[in-house]
Amino acid sequence: MNDTVARLADVRNRIAVAEKEAGRAPGSTVLIAVSKTFGADDIIPVIQSGQRVFGENRVQEAMGKWPALKERWPDIELHLIGPLQSNKAKEAVALFDVIQTVDREKIAAEIASEVRRQGREPRLYVQVNTGSEPQKAGVEPRDAVALVARCREVHGLMIEGLMCIPPVDQNPGPHFALLEKLARESGVEKLSMGMSGDYETAIAFGATSVRVGSAIFGAR
Repeated sequence: MNDTVARLADVRNRIAVAEKEAGRAPGSTVLIAVSKTFGADDIIPVIQSGQRVFGENRVQEAMGKWPALKERWPDIELHLIGPLQSNKAKEAVALFDVIQTVDREKIAAEIASEVRRQGREPRLYVQVNTGSEPQKAGVEPRDAVALVARCREVHGLMIEGLMCIPPVDQNPGPHFALLEKLARESGVEKLSMGMSGDYETAIAFGATSVRVGSAIFGAR
């Protein structure tokens, strides 16, 4: 067993423990293995260990490695978890099964146009900037419910969840609680929250998926 596979097993075990401690059903949290900056040679052992859900930050980087991997393992589910530029909407809709970073109406319109053109409909999340950080992508919390509604009513998009990345220097708990509240107000069921340093806390607050990179693949 190489180091990456051992770390994957440890993360899976810690997720199971966190679910139990939170009184949640076993397997109720999806692990998204974040493979950004890592190549196929690093990813393949993780796939061979049974992991099928992966996250990437950049469309261009993902295009360089994932089409061949998805051809070998057709049941892989690929999530875009980094900011989406409108000029990359075509490629994103073609490659990703889930886009977690819808954060403005322009992106929603571009995705809707590509869904109609390609006949391929990735599942969608709205990203919320829970810390209102100017350098970070995501809709402001006060505008999140309205954006979800406009995605549905104006653009015909099904939004299945919300995603957030709390500020690194703050307790993530209140941010996870805020996202859960906004999800209830928006009528969505999925919560993508929690990364390598705080995924167990996120599970306690109801995360349905956690995005774990360095705790599996090591330092970038």
